[in-house]
Amino acid sequence: MTKIYNVEVDCPNCAVKMEDAVKGTPGVADAALNFMTLRLKVDFEEDADPKKVMKDALKRVRKVDSDCDIIL
Repeated sequence: MTKIYNVEVDCPNCAVKMEDAVKGTPGVADAALNFMTLRLKVDFEEDADPKKVMKDALKRVRKVDSDCDIIL
């Protein structure tokens, strides 16, 4: 399953860190953040619960940069 989320991020370097944090979240097969459109595309693993996975991903993102946000 693939979902697209809006994000709030101020700089390209932070966007890369944010993308890496999401990619490292259990249940995420792949993720790609487009800094120009402020969109995050997330491919979930087959049996993953997207809502739970994204809550975990948001926690990881906020550890990287507290100003970054994923609009769930």
